Amino acid sequence: MTFDQMGLIAPLLKALQQEGYHTPTPIQAQAIPHLLQGRDLLGCAQTGTGKTAAFSLPILQYLHQHPVAAQGRRPIRTLILTPTRELAIQIEESLQAYGRELPLRYTVIFGGVGQQPQVDALKRGVDILVATPGRLLDLMQQGYVHLDKLEVFVLDEADRMLDMGFVHDVKKVIAKLPAKRQSLFFSATMPPDIQALANSILTNPIKVEVTPVSSTADTVQQHVYFVSKADKRPLLQHILDTHPDMNAVLVFTRTKHGADRVARDLVRNGVKAQAIHGNKSQNARQQALQLFKSGNNRVLVATDIAARGIDIDDLGYVVNYDLPNVPETYVHRIGRTGRAGASGIAYSFCDAEERAYLKDIQKLIGKQVPVVAEHPFTANAHLMPAKTDEQDRQPSGRQQQQPRQQKQAPRQQQPAKPRQAPPAEKREKAPATPPPARTGKPEQKIQQGQGQQKAEQRQAPPRKFRQPSGPLPMPAAKPLPAEKLSEPSKYVPAVTPLFNDDDRW
Repeated sequence: MTFDQMGLIAPLLKALQQEGYHTPTPIQAQAIPHLLQGRDLLGCAQTGTGKTAAFSLPILQYLHQHPVAAQGRRPIRTLILTPTRELAIQIEESLQAYGRELPLRYTVIFGGVGQQPQVDALKRGVDILVATPGRLLDLMQQGYVHLDKLEVFVLDEADRMLDMGFVHDVKKVIAKLPAKRQSLFFSATMPPDIQALANSILTNPIKVEVTPVSSTADTVQQHVYFVSKADKRPLLQHILDTHPDMNAVLVFTRTKHGADRVARDLVRNGVKAQAIHGNKSQNARQQALQLFKSGNNRVLVATDIAARGIDIDDLGYVVNYDLPNVPETYVHRIGRTGRAGASGIAYSFCDAEERAYLKDIQKLIGKQVPVVAEHPFTANAHLMPAKTDEQDRQPSGRQQQQPRQQKQAPRQQQPAKPRQAPPAEKREKAPATPPPARTGKPEQKIQQGQGQQKAEQRQAPPRKFRQPSGPLPMPAAKPLPAEKLSEPSKYVPAVTPLFNDDDRW
């Protein structure tokens, strides 16, 4: 079957011919006829099978054949929701390529950049909106996006939405959609949670599954290297040096810091490379992608943020520098090569602590990944003891703190020395502190033992004086001897006036 036999309009066939597409992929051949009839669709297909064109072509044809009356700005008639910025940009570029002969407007919105250009595009009116959940909800709350006229809704890479924690945002968006619409649901994998989400969105859908769930493309050759963690970078450099024909290589790391470190080492060894990850600005990521697509950079080092949404022509090599701990991520990574029937090669580096990840991956894809036994770094990989797997999984800080905790354990069972009561002799020699003034309350008895120790350590409270409520009592006058009355000055004190003349007024 060809595209000419699928009932597509002439402008779309012309655009496909200019793009060099003549024969539809399996998912395109199965999905396009049902979508042209307005049916809901549940598509389970791995990445790189051409599912973007599978839903883009029917949408473009529907919007062109069913125009709306010109009343103010154009309403948003189609919403395509994607998990990542890169995938959103790729879909918007595909829409522009397929719909270049149609008078339709498209725009893409995502976070990480200023919103004003996106707001200006929305004010001019768009027919198809491609968006990520976060920025879409933000603009909806600000009143710039209205979905009451929506006719077609597409949720792409639904399993990735679940992995990235966007399910609640997706449900908030779906709650704002009109009930009468055509819904398309695409996912590379179909776990039970994704199936439940699809059942809540779709109405009597047509299910299209072109490959087994969570399988890899047969056109991708997979190889695994057993190597120590310290020898991964020398092994990557060795592969690049011994294979000069590897012009476009996409390297995946687990962490952002690891991506930067690998890219710096490659540049230091004379290989043109750049890294993209979440800490990079959107402009820096787009610039790195353009340099890689144009061939100026030989290697692009990325985290899993780029595992989906990067559509690079003639990408022949993918290197899993770090094996992912989620088996489905492995399928998405190597799906960047061998797209649309082309061949590709995927290399994976597996150290001692990643052996369990490799077993999970092989269980998921249902095949054993061939092992490359001959390379310069095999000795260190096989000499690592089995206990290293558990020790390497713990951070170095815990290994240093564990013996310290063992020493402190018996110390906690013994009573603290400073809290012991002093001997009786020392207590007798200690200077006696004056008892506090009685305030009319009964004196509290101090218990022996631990209570007495606390009382000794406790400081005496500051003395408080009560304000007299009446006249102060005067002491009784002492009688003077008769023989001393001749000298009254010695016994009668001089009278001090209460005030002088200057204080009267």
